Amino acid sequence: MSTEPDLLYAEEEDALRAAVRDLLTDHCDPAGVIARTESDTPHDRETWKALTEGMGLAGLLVPEAQGGQGATHREAAVVLEELGRSVAPVPYLTSAVVATEALLACGTDDLLAELASGRTVGALAVGLHVAPGGAFKAVRPENGTLHGELTGIADAAIADVLLVPAADGGLYIVEADAVTVTPQVPLDLTRPLAAVTLDGARARRIGDAEPAVRRALRTGAGLLASEQLGLAEWSLTETVRYLKERKQFNRPVGGFQALKHRLAQLWLDVVHLRAAARNAADALTTGEDVDVAVAVAHAYAAPVAVRAAEEALQLHGGIGMTWEHPVQLHLKRAKADSIAYGTAGAHRETVAELVDLQAP
Repeated sequence: MSTEPDLLYAEEEDALRAAVRDLLTDHCDPAGVIARTESDTPHDRETWKALTEGMGLAGLLVPEAQGGQGATHREAAVVLEELGRSVAPVPYLTSAVVATEALLACGTDDLLAELASGRTVGALAVGLHVAPGGAFKAVRPENGTLHGELTGIADAAIADVLLVPAADGGLYIVEADAVTVTPQVPLDLTRPLAAVTLDGARARRIGDAEPAVRRALRTGAGLLASEQLGLAEWSLTETVRYLKERKQFNRPVGGFQALKHRLAQLWLDVVHLRAAARNAADALTTGEDVDVAVAVAHAYAAPVAVRAAEEALQLHGGIGMTWEHPVQLHLKRAKADSIAYGTAGAHRETVAELVDLQAP
């Protein structure tokens, strides 16, 4: 008999949030993130090392028997909220969540332990835009090697190993130095994309691609809502703070009624997003109504995160339009996230199918 989920943050989750926020405050300041987007090395390896080797966060979803922390998707969601607030350029979602879930589906203990330690970064070689259950491109296997090209692969440039689906239905492990990674220019420079070319790359089959990819993308889509929650919360908090300080006609701009109404509506949207994101994380933890919870969270999260970032940019006035202000990082990440692991529209269609509410 199922019970109503408790979506409130547990004491341990609040403690985890505080620790991650403190670490990111020290290691991942907005000016540093902006500077990295202007360089050839957008990934922040120092912050990644602090999160993984220092706090063990890469192994949250990996059972203790397989070298991980044995935590749940709720804890991973809290980490992603904070990473979203900071727009941290680290491969947590792609390696510690998506690639890890694919490996859990295949039972590859040796590589799971490596990813859990954070010293090895994995990437699922499926386009970032692909929704759970959607069609994904596969490469051609031939005598233990793989041939083909895959595009739109998130964080491929920093990955040590790639999990590659092949046309024979298998999921293969390929060392990153055996492939050619060509950077692609994304809107969000903090989560780089790349094309991966396999020309006779040696590979080891670890399991069936379809169930592993579906599990990985479903978890990625569900926990992405928590990253989008972090983006939206930062946008709202920073906008309120700025409007309290900014004065016009000798009074705080935030005191104007029209702006109060806009912020109140945005606050309601963020509260609703928190409920949807928490529900998705809890469903992934318990295994109950997962498909519906993930689709609802993703469908709701994308437009709210984008709207929150757009409001932040508009209400910051001229300073919000500058490259130096971090609002541009949040807007670009929100826009990129809105098409990651399926669009909001695609997930609304999924909800309609799951609850039998088809459009006429």
